[in-house]
Amino acid sequence: MPRVLVVHGPNLNLLGMREPHLYGSQTLEEIDAMLRQEAGKLGIELRIVQSNHEGDIVEAIQGAVGWADAVIINPAGYTHTSVVIRDVIAAVRLPTIEVHLSNIWAREDWRQKSVTAPVCAGVIAGFQATSYLLALHAAKSMVEPGT
Repeated sequence: MPRVLVVHGPNLNLLGMREPHLYGSQTLEEIDAMLRQEAGKLGIELRIVQSNHEGDIVEAIQGAVGWADAVIINPAGYTHTSVVIRDVIAAVRLPTIEVHLSNIWAREDWRQKSVTAPVCAGVIAGFQATSYLLALHAAKSMVEPGT
């Protein structure tokens, strides 16, 4: 059974109330429930973490070594600034998919640059909560080719 770590970055705990026109009206708890349901259908074991703290995100990714087959991460605001999250993704060498609820390339200029994307297998953005489900399917196909 493939194992996937899902990491939600800062302020994602405010989903549902935070700019729903950009991020959707679903809460993080609803997104996590959706992910668990889809993971069950796909035969994937999930660990899900959310943190507003960069160091906690780094430790979660480091802690995935030896357990996870892939990582799905929404670095949120750290997408544009966090060299340490970029470096841990590169260091652990787990296939990683970057996810965004909004289309970061259709937003402010400074949001259009991701420092983490170059060390990820791919980026899925702009589909609100469905971005996570697409990433889950992509993770499965990366760790179990032909599925």
